[in-house]
Amino acid sequence: MCGIVGAVAQRNIVPVLVEGLRRLEYRGYDSCGVAVLTNGEPRRARSVERVADLDAQVRAGHLEGVTGIAHTRWATHGAPVTDNAHPIFSRDAVALVHNGIIENFEPLREMLRGKGYVFVSQTDTEVIAHLIHSLYRGSLYDAVCEAVKQLHGAYAIAVVHKDEPNTVVGARQGSPLVVGVGRGENFLASDALALAGSTEQFMFLEEGDVCELTLSGVRISDRDGNAVKREVRTVQAYGGAVELGPYRHFMQKEIFEQPRAISDTIPASDTFEPTLFGDAAPAAFDEIDSILILACGTSYYSGLTAKYWLESIAKISTQVEIASEYRYRESVPNPKALVVVISQSGETADTLAALKHAQALGHRHTLAICNVGTSAMVRLTQMQFLTRAGREIGVASTKAFTTQLVALFTLAVALGKMRGRVEAAQEADYMRQLRHLPAALNSVLALEPQIIAWSEEFSRKENALFLGRGLHYPIALEGALKLKEISYIHAEAYPAGELKHGPLALVTEAMPVVTVAPNDTLLEKLKSNMQEVRARGGQLYVFADSDTKIVNEEGMHVIRMPEHYGMLSPILHVVPLQLLAYHTACARGTDVDKPRNLAKSVTVE
Repeated sequence: MCGIVGAVAQRNIVPVLVEGLRRLEYRGYDSCGVAVLTNGEPRRARSVERVADLDAQVRAGHLEGVTGIAHTRWATHGAPVTDNAHPIFSRDAVALVHNGIIENFEPLREMLRGKGYVFVSQTDTEVIAHLIHSLYRGSLYDAVCEAVKQLHGAYAIAVVHKDEPNTVVGARQGSPLVVGVGRGENFLASDALALAGSTEQFMFLEEGDVCELTLSGVRISDRDGNAVKREVRTVQAYGGAVELGPYRHFMQKEIFEQPRAISDTIPASDTFEPTLFGDAAPAAFDEIDSILILACGTSYYSGLTAKYWLESIAKISTQVEIASEYRYRESVPNPKALVVVISQSGETADTLAALKHAQALGHRHTLAICNVGTSAMVRLTQMQFLTRAGREIGVASTKAFTTQLVALFTLAVALGKMRGRVEAAQEADYMRQLRHLPAALNSVLALEPQIIAWSEEFSRKENALFLGRGLHYPIALEGALKLKEISYIHAEAYPAGELKHGPLALVTEAMPVVTVAPNDTLLEKLKSNMQEVRARGGQLYVFADSDTKIVNEEGMHVIRMPEHYGMLSPILHVVPLQLLAYHTACARGTDVDKPRNLAKSVTVE
C-alpha cells in the first residue's frame, strides 16, 4: 500500500527519492509524487501514472533539492486524481506525505476552515498539513508533536517546512516508519527496502514516536513527549532490480519460484524442534492448550488449512479468525492459547491490531509467521518463524502462501512431537515428504500447457464455482480468491458437501465448476457431489490425483496431478489453481501484477 520516502542531505536527493518509490511500487498505488525545498520554497511533481512517468516529469522540470519527501498513494479518501496525490501542500509553506486514515478528519477540517484554510483536495491528508501549518511557531518538530495529539486513526507522515530547509519531521501511529541513518545525511521511509543502497543502518520507530531528521543527526520523542533512543540495526535490504527473465509477469515468475522458496523455508534440521520458532518456544509450547490463528486474505486461508493439520497431527484445538473481525467482537480470552499471526509483509494493519488486542486481553504466547524479519509483527511477538519466499512483487500472493503452509505444517508436527502425538518414525516420514515437495512441485508446474488450454475457456466466463472437501476446502477458497483478484471473474468456493444447501441453484452449463480432487478419505463423497453438478448440466474442471479413476468425458474435464501427497497435498493442489487464475487473467488482458483497487501491503483498515 502507500509508500513514503524522505531525506535530508548535502546532495541532490531527488534521484534517491524517486528510486525509493520505484522499489515500493510492488505495494500497489494509484498516484505518486515528490516534493523538495528549493530556494526556500517547496516544489513538487505529481502523477496518476507510474513512477516512470513521475521520473520523466522530474527530469523535464529539473526538480532538485537537498531536502525532500516522496510518496506512492493508494486512494482511500478521494479519487486517484492529481489534486489528491501527495505531497500535499499547505499555503506553499508545508509539504506533507501520509500513509493511513485519519478518522476525525471531518471535525478537524471544519475547525481549520473556520481559521481560513482552503481545501483543494478530497483527502484526509490535507487536514494534517493545514493543522501543522496552523501550529507552526518556528519549530516544525514542535508543531508536529502538537498536531499528532489531535489525530485519531492510523498514520505515518513525513513533513517539511520552507523555513527549515535542512529538516524532515516524521511521526507514526499504526503505520510503519523507519529512520535510515547515514553519514552527514538521514532518511525516512515506510520500508527499509526503499533505502537500500543509501544506508544499511536503521531505527524502527515505535507507536506514537515523532522524529526529526537533520544533517547532523536524529532526535526522537515517544507518545508522551519524552526524548528516547531507538536501537540502530544493520539491515541489508536487497534493493537490486528484480528481473522478469523469461516470464511474462512477476506473478508467473513467483509461481515458478515456489520449489526454491519452499526448499529455502524447510528447516535445515532433520527433526521438528520447538526451537525452530525461537528460544522461547519450548517453554511456551509446554504451557499452551489451544491455538488461535489471526490473519487476513490469503494468509487467512493458510490458517484455515493449518487448522486441519494442527488438530489431526498435534491433536490441539485450533480456532481461525479473520483479524479484522476478531478485534471488534466480544471474545473469551484464554491465556493458555498460542496466538499465531500470519502475514507476508508483517505490516498488515488489521492483523497487527488484532495481535495487540489479543495481547491486551492477556494472551502472552504469540507467534508470527512472516516473510519480513524487520517487520512490526516480528518485533511484537514472543516467537517467530520466517518464511524464505524472497521478495514477492505480484499483488496476488503465491509463493508467500505456500511457504506459509510449510511453516504451519512444521508447527503442527513440532507441537505433535512435543505432545507425544508424533512418533519418531512418523516424524522422519513427514520430513521426507517435506524435502520431496520441491521436486513434486516441479512436476505440477509441468502441467502449465494443459492449464493454458482451460484458461481460454474460462476467460469468456463471468462466474465460477470452486469445490473442495476437508483439508482442500481452504485451497478451493484460495483458488477462487486468485481468480477474482486478477481476472475480475466472480468466483466463489464451497465445501462440496454444501452444494445441496444453496450453491447448486447457480449451476448451469454456463458455470464452470473447478474441483480439487485428491485421493483421500473424502474422495467418494466428492465424486457424488460432482455427479450432482453433472446432473444439472454443469461443466466440471477437475484437478485429480492420478489414482482417483476420474476420467475425461462429457461435462468432465480432468487434469491429472502427478502424485497424491497425503497431508501435504494442499501445497501441490493450490499451484494449478494459481496457474489457472494467472493464464485466465492473461487471456482477458488484465494488469496481472497490479490488479485494480488492490495493494500488496494493506497498511490501513
